[in-house]
Amino acid sequence: MITVEPDLGLAAGLFDALRESSFDGVGVTRDSYGAGEQRAHDLVACAARGLGLEVSTDAALNLYMTLKGENRAAPLRMAGSHLDSVPCGGNFDGAAGVVAGMAVLSAWVKAGYTPAADTTVVALRGEESAWFPVSYVGSKAAFGVLPADALDVVRSDSRGRLADCIAVLGGTPDAIRAGVAYLDPRRIDRFIELHIEQGPVLLEAGETIGIVTGICGSLRYRHAEAHGTYAHSGATPRDHRHDAVLATSAMAVALDEAWRDLQRDGHELTVTVGRFSTDAVRADISKVAGHVSFAIDVRSRSDATLETMDQRIREAVDAILARYGVRIETGPRTRSAPASLSEGYRRRLRTEARRLGIRAREMPSGAGHDAALFSAQGVPSAMIFVRNAHGSHNPDESMSLDDFAHGARLLSLLLQDG
Repeated sequence: MITVEPDLGLAAGLFDALRESSFDGVGVTRDSYGAGEQRAHDLVACAARGLGLEVSTDAALNLYMTLKGENRAAPLRMAGSHLDSVPCGGNFDGAAGVVAGMAVLSAWVKAGYTPAADTTVVALRGEESAWFPVSYVGSKAAFGVLPADALDVVRSDSRGRLADCIAVLGGTPDAIRAGVAYLDPRRIDRFIELHIEQGPVLLEAGETIGIVTGICGSLRYRHAEAHGTYAHSGATPRDHRHDAVLATSAMAVALDEAWRDLQRDGHELTVTVGRFSTDAVRADISKVAGHVSFAIDVRSRSDATLETMDQRIREAVDAILARYGVRIETGPRTRSAPASLSEGYRRRLRTEARRLGIRAREMPSGAGHDAALFSAQGVPSAMIFVRNAHGSHNPDESMSLDDFAHGARLLSLLLQDG
């Protein structure tokens, strides 16, 4: 095992180029299976070729950049993350994991180091479900487990079906639909994902690195609706109203109370009503609102907790109808499974962080990550969080290069034999 400094010059250059190629005037927008994500993949692929790495893609256009190992028949070691972003997002969410892998492989190449086995940095497609309401599009497709009907979902801005967007960029949706796998979990020794922390825990604790214990699954109702009755705001008495805004507000409060109750009983979860809007055409200051669109997002590392909260959602729907005469339709439910991460790699991370004098803590991930899908396929997986100010999914993500270097050093060590 060797210890070499990650190539921070390459990393800084890639971060600058990624931001420049995707800045939208407010933040960065790298749309999944769109122009923004494609420019990012092209930039990284060009850098990989410059390092002499083997570069390939699969049917879903996931990008694989491989440094040949001494034993090319051995199961490969993988690191990486995604390059897409939410609209008007930050520059480091996802990209930090891909850039960290590149910084490690660049350092190895410059040091003349040949790893024991092929080591691949992967840039996965479509991790952000802001564009298509499907979890882990790229990684699921890579393993041949993306449901066929996912290819028929329409992009959030109505620019076409997922299958069409993949095909336009040169992918082969028919192979994805047929379940053709590019990755075989039996041929992958490990998957390590570095990612910025998307909350305030590390920053507030004065710690640099998070060692992720597990990844929350999600329960989502993306297209919930409240159906009341439009009425005159001045002429309709309180007892005659079926106010969709009032009912949906009560629904949000009921969900928050359910969250509090479950948390008090020892459950670990988060509950969010992340979208709430009246009809832009029909709603008016002089009307009682007859319709509200909203969304519900529940996260937990426990399937049982997710199902318990789902029951509370159903109870709230019934209570709202009885109290306000407003019918709530939650719409289709989407789910992603929680994932546990490798205790062996967590132990190694704890050991190496102490040896290097890096302040680290173990912590769960409230957000979903591709490492969850790798773990679900039986690949031993680990995640490294890097401290980041101002949260995530916004233009103000702020990860220092010094903190990034600590995470990349740990990544380099985990990709080698212990």
